Amino acid sequence: GGYGSKLRPFSRVTGVVATLKRRFHDLPSVHLAYAAALAKKAGHNVVASTGELVDGDVALVLSSLVDFRRETAWARAMRARGVRVGFLGLTSQKLPQLFEADADFIIDGEPEAALYRLMAGEKLTGMVSSPQIDDLDSLPFPEWEALAGARRRFRVPFSGRPAGGSLPVLASRSCPEFCTYCPHRIQSKYRTRSVSNILDELSFLQDLRGPLHIVFRDPLFSQERDRVLELCDGIRSRALSHTFECETRLDRLDDQLLTTMHAAGLRAMSFGVESVAPTTLKKVGRRPIPELHQRAVLAKCRELGIVTAAFYVLGFGEDTWESISATIDYSVDLGSTVAQFKILTPYPGTPLYKRMEPTVTEQDWEQFDGFTPTFTHPTLSAQELKFLLGSAYTRFYMRPSFLANYLRISSPALRAVINTLDARVQRRHARKEALLLPRSAAC
Repeated sequence: GGYGSKLRPFSRVTGVVATLKRRFHDLPSVHLAYAAALAKKAGHNVVASTGELVDGDVALVLSSLVDFRRETAWARAMRARGVRVGFLGLTSQKLPQLFEADADFIIDGEPEAALYRLMAGEKLTGMVSSPQIDDLDSLPFPEWEALAGARRRFRVPFSGRPAGGSLPVLASRSCPEFCTYCPHRIQSKYRTRSVSNILDELSFLQDLRGPLHIVFRDPLFSQERDRVLELCDGIRSRALSHTFECETRLDRLDDQLLTTMHAAGLRAMSFGVESVAPTTLKKVGRRPIPELHQRAVLAKCRELGIVTAAFYVLGFGEDTWESISATIDYSVDLGSTVAQFKILTPYPGTPLYKRMEPTVTEQDWEQFDGFTPTFTHPTLSAQELKFLLGSAYTRFYMRPSFLANYLRISSPALRAVINTLDARVQRRHARKEALLLPRSAAC
């Protein structure tokens, strides 16, 4: 959503999950790649850094909450070398006070309009207004040479995303939904690129780098069904060999659309479930999706071999110990390939933050990482929220059926045995949790 997230391991299971996230989710920034493209188009040389001090005239830093101290320390060191430093991204836009002492300029808005001025030779200073560019087709394709180089990728059996070698693509900007807790839509309005422009970028990437795994970074990739069908038809007619993944809403999918997307290269998909309680979702502006439809979409994904990743949020204001336990139970029963659990985080600039600001207790912005309690919950302590988060990861991943789902085992006889083993494992989890905290998540 623009602020970054960081899972700091607090159990064996979360340690493994954090390691795998670093290995499979380490994507170069598409926003910096657009900046590099604008610089190259204007005739400038581009050098990328992941923390090393480099020579140059102007340095651009993509800001985050979870790592802003390291970012500002790097900026100070670069300015000491005589390099002007600018920050871009949602964090520096919404919390400029964290960066302004170490910045020559901060871009306020999507960065491209301001970067056009910078690349043309204008000296940017202070907070620089950067209105959104409505015609996304007018932007050059992202430039990856400095940021990604020739990355090697390794296919992992049954995994939708290879390790290394993936590149992100933006088919749209912002989000058409109105979830009050999500930062995706607070920087600009929702716009889309033309299908032909997206196809041209995919063709350009294949000509330059060969077949890749493409990660569409749109929060709601299949918002417009006909547009997605047109894109898939174009991928096939141009004989593009990329595989791809996307994030979307399950109510924007159906059997025919999934089949067409799979034929065009779809191999993995992520989506938000968030909570099992429709009333909770409605209070944060998220439209609930009927359970039967969720299950039907996942069944079709299993049939096609599409890896699914479900997202859940624990700690909504209406949540109780019992409702969070019910959400964890549902995550297991729904049967997505993998799942991500986070603690509700009130991000600056969102409607949720405005409503919850009086309850925010955390003073260290780097702790707004998506996995750390940062506010006073009406009924649950910070310790209980963290315990339930750990319980969610343990109960989802430490069970025989997780491995069976990952390996796509569908034999009825084997599944019956696995279900029996699951019940035993869940009872064991409950006994261990009861020793750690008196009211453990119910099985």
